[in-house]
Amino acid sequence: MQFFAELEWFIITEKYRRRFSPYCSVASLYFWAVAEGAIPEMKDYAPKSLQKNKSKNGEVKMDYTNHYNSPIGGITLAADGENLVGLWFDEQKFFADALNKQHEIKDLPVFEETKKWLDIYFKGGIPDFTPKIYMRCSEFRKAVWNVMLKIPYGKTMTYGQIAEQIAQERGLKKMSAQAVGGAVGHNSISLIIPCHRVVGTGGSLTGYAGGIDKKIELLKLEKADMMDFFVPKFSTAP
Repeated sequence: MQFFAELEWFIITEKYRRRFSPYCSVASLYFWAVAEGAIPEMKDYAPKSLQKNKSKNGEVKMDYTNHYNSPIGGITLAADGENLVGLWFDEQKFFADALNKQHEIKDLPVFEETKKWLDIYFKGGIPDFTPKIYMRCSEFRKAVWNVMLKIPYGKTMTYGQIAEQIAQERGLKKMSAQAVGGAVGHNSISLIIPCHRVVGTGGSLTGYAGGIDKKIELLKLEKADMMDFFVPKFSTAP
């Protein structure tokens, strides 16, 4: 039942996303609306992890941020103190959508480890470790993100293939590739959860919140076979 509730929540949020589409570049207005209760009909469907992150005594927990300068642009890192909860290219779509309102810049071991991972990655290497991450998302998105975590370096997977795998895991005949696309597009821990390795059917390079140019650079860095890939005339990014 939880799964179907999340699908219904996805459909409702899509309706509001289109209404608020001019604001999509500033950290998902409709997620904010859900958390604040500004859209009552959505509140019952919003995963708890997308609402305010509070401690047991009711206080909003503090998040921490740091910054990394990559060869293809600045990257903002976010953590809850122990786990990496966000990694976004600066000014990307849905920037900081998993970040608590209360946050401050701080040096943390998880940031140091993540920067080492990024250093190795951007030098063309394959890191043999993964920083500790925590996915602040619904169970449906978590399932999609876990599939992406298993896509090998330099390889790609289509939205349809992910949809088929999720359907198999949940014992369903079919899964919406559009719903999968929404989960991929809202990945809050880019690069480490490699959503840039997800492409459209036929090799369409679309749906990357960081921008198609960065998606191409990342795939080239990984020496992926680019022969059958193309940039669509019109983006279908969520």
